[in-house]
Amino acid sequence: MKTQESATPRRLSFEIFRYNPEDPESVPHMQTYELDEAPYMSLYLALNQIRETQDPSLQFDFACRSAICGSCGMMVNGRPALGCRTLTSDLPDVVRLHPLPVFKLIGDLSVDTGTWFREMVEKSEAWIHTEQPFDPEATEARMDDDLAQAIYEGERCIECGCCVASCGVANVNKDFFGPAGLNRIARFMMDPRDARNDSDWFEVVANADGVFGCIGMMACHDVCPKELPLLEVYAYLRRKSLAAAFAKR
Repeated sequence: MKTQESATPRRLSFEIFRYNPEDPESVPHMQTYELDEAPYMSLYLALNQIRETQDPSLQFDFACRSAICGSCGMMVNGRPALGCRTLTSDLPDVVRLHPLPVFKLIGDLSVDTGTWFREMVEKSEAWIHTEQPFDPEATEARMDDDLAQAIYEGERCIECGCCVASCGVANVNKDFFGPAGLNRIARFMMDPRDARNDSDWFEVVANADGVFGCIGMMACHDVCPKELPLLEVYAYLRRKSLAAAFAKR
């Protein structure tokens, strides 16, 4: 691979999955586009250039271009990644792009992650549960700094779907919470404002669709663009689940 400072631009070949499920005449296929590499070119910039100069029908998602929105997740040479933060200089001359698996395909590289995440949240009820009435005049409750930092780590998830796409279990079990779902559950289990106890959470997460469905491949940890400590998250969920199970005896 040539460096960004190379005088002669590298000719890149993009083999992109094409299929519109809304078009009865469309069939899944790979389409090739060629493009001269520019300095500091990301996949996001490359795809925009292809759409603007070669094929306006190409579908892919983007919003922030800063690895915050999570919209541009895709399979890059078989590995989930964000298009906006993947530089072509880190890729070979031939770049193969597919949509993320697990999620419903909208078209080409565009998938519906929103529906999956909403169903996961509704199934796990991963939000603050409390019986205290809301008091807009109440003083904000203080929280231990270390606990607040641990909760913040979970909140850094941008729900891009890369971890879910890389998960072997999520690819075969549509009911599995997936890495992002388990991370969200752990975030609310830690939150002292949530009134549920370990026994309540045991019923949610201690099963084959929850943390004990994870087979420990940890591909999710490898591909997370925000480098969330997912290994620590799963260990925390297992410890809490086992503690709740022994308490029931």
